Amino acid sequence: MSSSALPLGGTGVAGSPTVHANLAASGLTEHAIGRREGRLSADGAFMAVTGVHTGRSVQDKFVVDDPEVHDQVWWGRINQPMAPAKFKGLAAKVRGWLGQRPVLFTQDLYAGADPAHRIRVRLVTTNAWHALFARNMFIRPPRVELDGFTPDYTILHAPEYEADPGQDGCRTGTCIALSFAERAILICGTSYAGEIKKSIFTVMNWLLPARGVLPMHCSANVGRAGDTALFFGLSGTGKTTLSSDPERSLIGDDEHGWSDTGVFNFEGGCYAKVIRLEREAEPQIWDASHRFGAVLENVVADAHGNLDLGDGSLTENTRSCYPLEFIPNTVAGGVAGKPRNVVMLTADAFGVLPPIARLTPAQAMYHFLSGYTARVAGTEKGLGREPQATFSTCFGAPFLPRHPEVYGRMLAERIARDGADCWLVNTGWTGGAYGTGQRMSIHHTRALLRAALDGSLAKVEFVRDPFFGLMIPKLLPGVPANVLNPRETWADKDAYDRTARELVARFEKNFESFAGAVGEDVKAAAIRAAA
Repeated sequence: MSSSALPLGGTGVAGSPTVHANLAASGLTEHAIGRREGRLSADGAFMAVTGVHTGRSVQDKFVVDDPEVHDQVWWGRINQPMAPAKFKGLAAKVRGWLGQRPVLFTQDLYAGADPAHRIRVRLVTTNAWHALFARNMFIRPPRVELDGFTPDYTILHAPEYEADPGQDGCRTGTCIALSFAERAILICGTSYAGEIKKSIFTVMNWLLPARGVLPMHCSANVGRAGDTALFFGLSGTGKTTLSSDPERSLIGDDEHGWSDTGVFNFEGGCYAKVIRLEREAEPQIWDASHRFGAVLENVVADAHGNLDLGDGSLTENTRSCYPLEFIPNTVAGGVAGKPRNVVMLTADAFGVLPPIARLTPAQAMYHFLSGYTARVAGTEKGLGREPQATFSTCFGAPFLPRHPEVYGRMLAERIARDGADCWLVNTGWTGGAYGTGQRMSIHHTRALLRAALDGSLAKVEFVRDPFFGLMIPKLLPGVPANVLNPRETWADKDAYDRTARELVARFEKNFESFAGAVGEDVKAAAIRAAA
């Protein structure tokens, strides 16, 4: 659809641009190539380079401080306030700028596979490849449902427009501003496509708790017996990799809701980190990234389009975006039953957490609110040689508009109500910290997870870890016994003890802000973890 005012309905964008509405992947790719927005890989995937912004601009995210939401928003570094008048002024300028472009692309999409809890989203953007990204990531309505489509939320995506910090109430020329009152999102000054995806995740994190649905930054899959599993984890912990299991069907790789009836995906696609991706270890993601229709962000290729997934010269945060149907075994409709297992993933670069541990419900809430992983040199600019502990509450702090305790209480209630088993899985280092030890074997991790999900791990003997109070299995067929107990993998046991105590202290320090907002059972779990 072109040259129609209808695709801009509800957006406030006026003017006379040519509007390409709801084009399919083939049409969007054709426009993207013709407009020189990027190039094709040898396998036909569209390759885009996002320039200076190769990740989310966390310090440039704002929430409009409207009176009706003020007391409910978790204000601070994550959700910086923007005055309503500043938002209205910036929105008017962005709409005017978009209206003066010769060509615009729009996509009408759903967020939320469960019709009872979905929202309608309209994206307006200047680039065909960003429209393709959104079309891959969100849920595409059937053609008949596009007639009379009215958006609940609108994304005004103007990556080439620079905001004015002196006038617009922002920090730099980059600005991601969300107004719950206006039901609008402005994205200016950044071409990183992840801002589109995560802005809607933030909206879902705002809307769903009021409906009694827990929004979650997690992947999810389901076994042949109908057993649903959730995988919480920050970037680099294996959330996408471990949920893409050939023996189980994928519900989704990143964002889900947990309702009274079960689990549902927010999205219609995957956004996988592909730096150093290996076909043998992750065949599904590999294959999905090497075909027409996928979008590759900041992935390096030679002159013929042959990908070099080991090249992080543009960024370590190289990404592949593809629709769920590119994965061979997915759950039709993106909806499944209530979770039987909840898995919390961490990449512990200090090498002291066990490869798997069973959690009590109180410990699950403790680790959920902690949201621990560790970053190492090479994964982010500015990091030194030593690992850095990272705590991102609820495994998704940058996307939480409400106070973390809201989501923590909901998780505890859901676990108790639906009787899910909870596990902590370390996909990081063993035998020593980063630089001394080695990365946990993915084969061991998969074996442990499969045993947890099929119920066999719950039947083995467990022992209590003296530092974190975690219950660790003593023996499991197919996994060396010394691997199960991290202390046994260290040559220097005294060094392990020192490092474990140091990490315990970091947990304890981080959890201080939650101590007054959790029950006695969670406090007791925290005390055991900090002993």
